[in-house]
Amino acid sequence: MTKNKKIVAFLFNKFLSESTREKTEKIILKIALFSFFIHLAIIYFMKFNYIDYPANSELLKNPISAIYTPFSFILIYEVYLLIYYLPKSFTTYITKQYEIITLIIIRKLFKDLAALELTENWFEIKGDLQFTYDLVASLLLFYLIFIFQKNGKQKAISEENSKSIIEKFVENKKLIAVILLPLFFVMAFYTLIGWSAGISMSSSKLPTFESINNLFFDQFFTVLILVDVVLLLISFFYTDQFHKIIRNSGFVISTILIRMSFGVSGLISTILIVVAVLFGLAILRIHNKYEKNS
Repeated sequence: MTKNKKIVAFLFNKFLSESTREKTEKIILKIALFSFFIHLAIIYFMKFNYIDYPANSELLKNPISAIYTPFSFILIYEVYLLIYYLPKSFTTYITKQYEIITLIIIRKLFKDLAALELTENWFEIKGDLQFTYDLVASLLLFYLIFIFQKNGKQKAISEENSKSIIEKFVENKKLIAVILLPLFFVMAFYTLIGWSAGISMSSSKLPTFESINNLFFDQFFTVLILVDVVLLLISFFYTDQFHKIIRNSGFVISTILIRMSFGVSGLISTILIVVAVLFGLAILRIHNKYEKNS
């Protein structure tokens, strides 16, 4: 048992330490910057007919859409941060889920900006309407995440009295984080290979934008649901308090709602995401009121 703990501690310190996080951040930011210029170059090469490839993708038509690519790498870093914060704070881990889905919407906005039709019939054009929904949703989510973080800090202070229980729970979460890190990298690599294999240079048809936007993250949130359920079950070993069980169960429901948003499109998808974060915030605020009373 002690040997297993030492292995987990070694792997955790190797791949999820503060120094590793800083190195990963620098590498991802450099790749993101480089990918932006590569995407921009491809767009202009196609525009001036240096590349003869009649693509149908909106991501290859306007220079503004080149911002989509570096944002994709920033999202990869956010996935790493989610795993990094999992053992440290459960609410921060949930916050990262909300930040990831918000960044996915922001990333989509850059693509939509390049395809906006500035006419008097703004509210009659489907693409412009969706842009409006996503714009409002991103502002609302930004504010909701701020409130969620604020309430999460209050909760963290109230838990200082049960350090011994938390430390045991943290050890289990470290094991989950060590398992998750290679799993997500394998998933990302497999998704990239599968997507690349589906693109034929002899064809002028690229995958639809919706399939690109949901690439990896629909499977990612499916795994997160399973992780949340495992954390919920493990928490039963350390607490039988009703409000904590409801809080953890509520976070699972919130993650499921986010995952469901990938199965639909348009306004319904945006509403599901906002409702997911609102539900998580409501659960956390009620939980904190229970903590104050006890």
